[in-house]
Amino acid sequence: MIDKGRVFKYGDNVDTDVIIPARYLNSFDGKELAVHAMVDLDPTFAGRVQKGDIIVAGKNFGSGSSREHAPLALKEAGVGCVIASTFARIFYRNAINIGLPIVESPEAFAGIEDGDEVEVDFDSGVVTDLTNGKTFEAVPFPPFMQELIKAGGLVNYVNSNK
Repeated sequence: MIDKGRVFKYGDNVDTDVIIPARYLNSFDGKELAVHAMVDLDPTFAGRVQKGDIIVAGKNFGSGSSREHAPLALKEAGVGCVIASTFARIFYRNAINIGLPIVESPEAFAGIEDGDEVEVDFDSGVVTDLTNGKTFEAVPFPPFMQELIKAGGLVNYVNSNK
C-alpha cells in the first residue's frame, strides 16, 4: 500500500482540540467535521487539503482528549497519512480504528518541509521525499494493520470478515 501527497507540516504537541475544536463536536458526521479540521492552527487547511495529502508533525501528535472525531476529521478532509515523530497512544489507536494511516518517523519530521511531495510505502516503511530525493525509515505496518486500513477501519474489517 502506497500513499503520495503534498505535505502540511506542523510542530510538536498538535492536540485533538487543535485538530477538531470542541465547539464543532456536536456532529459525528465526517464531512461536517472535515470543514473545521485544523481551523485553530491553520484556518486555510480545510480549503487547501486535497485527497491523499500528508500531514507531517513533531512529537506527541494527537494528544489531549480521546475523541475519535480528530482522526475522522482529518481522514474525511482528505488526509491520506499522518507522519509524526511520535503519536499520543489514544490517537494512534483511534486512527487505526477508523482507517487513517499513521507512521512514526522523527527523521522524516526533521527532513521534510511544508509543501514537499512525499510518498509513503506502508509495506516497507520507507518514506520518500520526492521533492528533495531523501528517504526516511519508519516502522512498516504489520499485515493485519494494513488490512484494517484497507478495509476503512476496524468496524468495516470486522463486518467484511463475518
